[in-house]
Amino acid sequence: MNAHPGNDLIVAPDDDGIAKGALLMDVKNVSLAFGGVKAITDISFDVRKGEIRAIIGPNGAGKTSMLNVINGFYTPQTGTITFRGHARRAMKPHHAVRQGIARTFQNVALFKGMSTLDNIMAGRSVLMKRNIVWQMLWHGPALAEEIEHREKVEEIIDFLEIEHIRHTPVGKLPYGLQKRVELGRALAMEPSLLLLDEPMAGMNLEEKEDMSRFILDVNQQRGTTIALIEHDMGVVMDLSDRVVVLDYGKKIADGPPDQVKADQAVIDAYLGVSH
Repeated sequence: MNAHPGNDLIVAPDDDGIAKGALLMDVKNVSLAFGGVKAITDISFDVRKGEIRAIIGPNGAGKTSMLNVINGFYTPQTGTITFRGHARRAMKPHHAVRQGIARTFQNVALFKGMSTLDNIMAGRSVLMKRNIVWQMLWHGPALAEEIEHREKVEEIIDFLEIEHIRHTPVGKLPYGLQKRVELGRALAMEPSLLLLDEPMAGMNLEEKEDMSRFILDVNQQRGTTIALIEHDMGVVMDLSDRVVVLDYGKKIADGPPDQVKADQAVIDAYLGVSH
């Protein structure tokens, strides 16, 4: 393991030695404010290796802000995040990626003029060891590395059943397939923790069913731990092992889906079911 010059420990994704079900990430007393507006207040929860952990709540509850703290986009005023045994508060997003945290976004963030294959290949860049000079020459060790990473990308393309759009510019793809390509790019980073920010947003029923299946396959077949934000409660209840509920930046419930669904505070704040 190597230390980054900014004292951010860089850990290869396959080095954690953490058993399934053991603590992977621990969020402790995290608070985040923008000026006088409190986005997150004293939030604590954990993520266990191998699980699907849902983060739910009404609009403005602080869910995306929480993901932004986890992967380094925001720095909280208080609290710590311990990931794979290493505690920190401030971190840059590229350090999070190198530690094994990958992310998708509410709004698709792809290179629209590039092909599906090239977009997913971009996710491998953090794992490439040859410098830019070797890559420009595209010869010898750089060529061998390129071939090795291309094989990994082709495996992901097959896994996500998008072989037919391998060479299609993603800007020409329907929204549901763009979301699948973005998932592929995140998987290309070989993350220990995959953060999914509303992966079903804007999808029709068939697209949601496909994405749900792929999320389960990523978790069960590839062994990837997942933390996801999702508004579709049917999806949340079907996919997740545990659910944490936020409301106005505060945690109001945390537990298995059935327990959370029956919690009166959750019903009052989010599910909209009367007493």
